[in-house]
Amino acid sequence: MGVRRKRWRGRTRLVVGGLVVLVVVLTSAGAYALTAGEPAPSAQTSTARVDRGDVSTAVATTGSLEPAQTRTLGFAAAGTVTSVSVRAGDQVRTGQVLAEIDATDAQERVDDAQDALDEAEQALDEAEAAADGGASTCAVSGTVTVQAAPVALLASGGTTPAPTPTPSPSPSAQPSASPSPSRTAQPPSTQPSRSGAPSSPSGGSAPGGGQAPGGGTSSACPGAARGGDPVFTAQQRVTSAELALAEAQDQLAGTKITAPIAGKVLSVAGAVGADVSAGSTFVSLADVAGMQVAADFPEADAGHLEVGLSATVTLANRPGEEFAARVVRVSPVGTADGNMVRYGAVLAFEEVPAELLVGQSAGVRVKTSEVTGVLRVPSTAVRAEGTVVVRTAAGDETRTVEVGLRGDQFTEIKSGLIEGDEIVIAGA
Repeated sequence: MGVRRKRWRGRTRLVVGGLVVLVVVLTSAGAYALTAGEPAPSAQTSTARVDRGDVSTAVATTGSLEPAQTRTLGFAAAGTVTSVSVRAGDQVRTGQVLAEIDATDAQERVDDAQDALDEAEQALDEAEAAADGGASTCAVSGTVTVQAAPVALLASGGTTPAPTPTPSPSPSAQPSASPSPSRTAQPPSTQPSRSGAPSSPSGGSAPGGGQAPGGGTSSACPGAARGGDPVFTAQQRVTSAELALAEAQDQLAGTKITAPIAGKVLSVAGAVGADVSAGSTFVSLADVAGMQVAADFPEADAGHLEVGLSATVTLANRPGEEFAARVVRVSPVGTADGNMVRYGAVLAFEEVPAELLVGQSAGVRVKTSEVTGVLRVPSTAVRAEGTVVVRTAAGDETRTVEVGLRGDQFTEIKSGLIEGDEIVIAGA
């Protein structure tokens, strides 16, 4: 019984396996019969019409938004921060106070400089008054000397200037009774000296001419001989005091940081109670109203860039929108980026969009050349050998065309096609 049962099981397995093979063969044969008569699918093609429009070439890259101008601000003097009125992200107006430090020492320096200036001005006033008084005394003293000098000369028997008109002649002017006149009997000489002034007994000019009887220079006003030195010295002191006061006032003003432009605060470097040094950056401020795009182009594309070219900018947080821009600066010096050299360019928005973020990424496309109102076809329809496939009622035909500007989307056709022709833009 056991042997028969084993043989039956083996025969059953062979029958089932044969049935499975038969089903597979029949299924394959039926599928082949159903599909053998169908042709192979042909390549899909699409067409477009020749039209008139604009053709342009462009270079594209990515960039980031940056403010048109930024300012780094600090205190003019060292001190302890007593007030911080802003934080990063705040919008501020021109002239707004952003932070302050303790101004006690700076105010004391201003007060001391003002006191020094007041003293210098008072000293200058006194010097000028003394100079004016000395000049008056000199004028009076000179008059007395000029009147007294001729009397002294006559007493010594020297030459005198022209006689002063008097009601009666001087006794020394009368002639002598002796046959030969003596020196004292001669009348006073009225001949003027070569210099036009009376001469002294030793040959010098009279005191009125500015020389002493001994031939040296005389001056009745020593202050005049020094050329007003006290006044000049006092004036120098005033000037020095004014400069010191201006410097102290600048340092006092520098205890406050005020916004030189309206914009957005980018960073604040400290808090109340912090000690800061003079000149160190404490607040960074940016003019976000003049936001622009900074981008780098490969050297192959940078050669086509120039200031004034129009461009479009796209922003990641505003899909579907394009913003008009214009190239305003192209760097003449490249920067190595691995095996590639890139050149920087700056683009300004024609109209700055609202709510831009500093540093956000932007797509940039700059038009490098353009023709308008020309016959054009999609660039994918033009073969490398300058031919296109035209679809006609009789079928497709290959036609040679004269190509103008090859743009990114369209290619200019100068001859070989007419407006309205249907051309194949995909397939063989």
